[in-house]
Amino acid sequence: MAEERRCLSGRNNTMIDYHKKFSLVGKTAAILGGSGLLGAEIAAAMAQAGAHTVILDVHAPSAETCSDVFGVHDGTIGYIDFDVTEVESIEDRFSALWADLGGMDVLVNSSYPRTPDWGAPVEDVRLDSWRRNVDMQLNSVFAVTRAACELMRAAKREGSIINLGSIYGVVGNDFTLYENTAITPPPAYSAIKGGVTSLGRFMASHYGRHGIRVNTLCPGGIEDGQGDPFVEQYSRRTPLWRMGRPDEVAAAALFLACDASSYITGTAFMVDGGWTAI
Repeated sequence: MAEERRCLSGRNNTMIDYHKKFSLVGKTAAILGGSGLLGAEIAAAMAQAGAHTVILDVHAPSAETCSDVFGVHDGTIGYIDFDVTEVESIEDRFSALWADLGGMDVLVNSSYPRTPDWGAPVEDVRLDSWRRNVDMQLNSVFAVTRAACELMRAAKREGSIINLGSIYGVVGNDFTLYENTAITPPPAYSAIKGGVTSLGRFMASHYGRHGIRVNTLCPGGIEDGQGDPFVEQYSRRTPLWRMGRPDEVAAAALFLACDASSYITGTAFMVDGGWTAI
């Protein structure tokens, strides 16, 4: 009985407050792309956990988003205009942002900029478009992640960085899903998300000694008005027999942000209904 009590109590017989491990009270969280489908829900999750939460985006959250998603929370949510497509100036602008916020503890990269021809069939993809998308999506993730890691290291401030990847950065596409639909999976998407995942492993290894964790959150398909044929085909391919929801991705992001995941870094954290299990 005494041995069991020691195990439950943790080190030095001190009872662990597991509820507190999921709290972000006193923390600052910045959400790149925080006005988007996933970013808005992630911002709401961080704020509800008590973090001072800042949305970084080129679009301010709509009134509908503020009402439906950000309705009730314990932290505060602010908005700052931040364009990740201006890659060359990201690090300088991020350093200024860090100073304005007094530092940060959590950074989530959920921005998703893309060219107007995004989704063109692979045989029609122009090289200039490919380069632009890689620059906006992958190179911006590198610039922001490095800036955040260096600032955290210099300030001796442990933190969590979460980059949004995808199942298609880990496994290949199932093209049967797109039959009888107007959806065309962009080849750059897979290349970019695979790069984000590998970059996360590198950064986690490099900065781990400073208490900085870097993980890649990899959602499966999230239902967003794709139409019945695609939703049905996708659901049949997935062990849980449905597409995911934004709140399920946000809950995973919250876990990776807080102390509950303090020994987790360098992962491709799958939130995919079992898609990559088969």
